[in-house]
Amino acid sequence: MERVLDYSISKEYEGMDILGFLKSRGYSRTIITHLKRTPDGIVRNGAWARTGDTLAVGDKLMVSIQEREGSSGILPVPLPLHIMYEDEDILVIDKPAGMPIHPSHGNHDNTLANALVSYYNTKGISFTYRCINRLDKNTSGLLIVAKHMLSASLLSAMIKERRIGREYLALASGLTPAEGTITAPIARRSGSTIERCVDTSDGEYACTHFRRLDYRDGYSLLSVTLDTGRTHQIRVHLKHIGHPLPGDFLYHPDYTVISRQALHSHRLTFTHPITGETMQFLSPLPDDMKL
Repeated sequence: MERVLDYSISKEYEGMDILGFLKSRGYSRTIITHLKRTPDGIVRNGAWARTGDTLAVGDKLMVSIQEREGSSGILPVPLPLHIMYEDEDILVIDKPAGMPIHPSHGNHDNTLANALVSYYNTKGISFTYRCINRLDKNTSGLLIVAKHMLSASLLSAMIKERRIGREYLALASGLTPAEGTITAPIARRSGSTIERCVDTSDGEYACTHFRRLDYRDGYSLLSVTLDTGRTHQIRVHLKHIGHPLPGDFLYHPDYTVISRQALHSHRLTFTHPITGETMQFLSPLPDDMKL
């Protein structure tokens, strides 16, 4: 994978060295080191440049991010992919329920990572898999994948700074309040490697907001947003207030109306990490969650 970025130096950056300019654009120390080791990784006005070189108004700076190896440990497997959006920097994927996002014990060749490595192999492109907002295997819906190290670094920072808006749709058992906020702290359950629980003594702060959209036949359809991103946060919090998700093998294994946890990543809103454009994507409620 190769991404070439061109910058025209404005008055704002006059007298700044290239290192300072790159840092101002979000380039990390690791990425800058990579560029310095890449032939023609940093070029100013058509000539190779050092990061200590001083910039002048009108300079043309070209940065070439080259990743030749790709994710060699991930098997390329041709699996169905629903790509909502793709450009030189990012992918937005609408993931089906039942697909893990990365290989793990028992899931070596059936993941989103396998599918994307295969997709780029067919194009003759080396691809390093970097998923930004992770979804559980049985959660469906939207997620972002970075196509190179710079977009990955910028998007990861946006996640930490809560600058990526995420809205989920959840089907909850029973009639929930019309809206609410849950702030119960979450910790790993003692003796389990995957299960989480509310733990007021040792748990980490977690905040979930919900709004009821509909209620039918004993189930509430909720819009859910998060202030934090704890593992299994929505599933644990809704169980905590007495309204667990049906079909959840860990927290409420009731498969009467659905065979997987009734949770869907419905909306993503964020600023494009390279262009600065406002991006918004919607994935409709899947059929198995419709009341």
